Amino acid sequence: MAAKLAGGGGGSKFNVEQNAEINVTPFVDVMLVLLIIFMVAAPLASVTVEVTLPSAVAKAAQNPPKPVYISIQSNGNFYLGDNRFDTAYELGESLTAGIGRRDPTKERIYIRGDKAARYGAFMEVMNTLQDRGFYSVALVGADNS
Repeated sequence: MAAKLAGGGGGSKFNVEQNAEINVTPFVDVMLVLLIIFMVAAPLASVTVEVTLPSAVAKAAQNPPKPVYISIQSNGNFYLGDNRFDTAYELGESLTAGIGRRDPTKERIYIRGDKAARYGAFMEVMNTLQDRGFYSVALVGADNS
């Protein structure tokens, strides 16, 4: 901000008066544009088809079974929980025996793979699980937050 200098006779170049008002016109223009955008977009985001939905009564969830973890180390070792296996086939045999009469399609398997592990080792485990009917497989990753 500038102020008018008193007395100095330095010419009209330095005769600037102080201006303390804020120009709100650009602010109002932006707000009006945003208002128009939301007025146009809001009806597009809503569902216009009316449907009478049935009421849903969910049964109480049972405690999930103990999770099954398969680990693949970078050197190619396979683990089912804490038990080491040399081949994916042996791991599959033990997993099938461990679930007993339960349905393998309803079992959830978690795979923890070392980032330096061979992709082939991972695919051996995936193929073994699929051959034995385990289709619900989740990959475990590190939480870097």
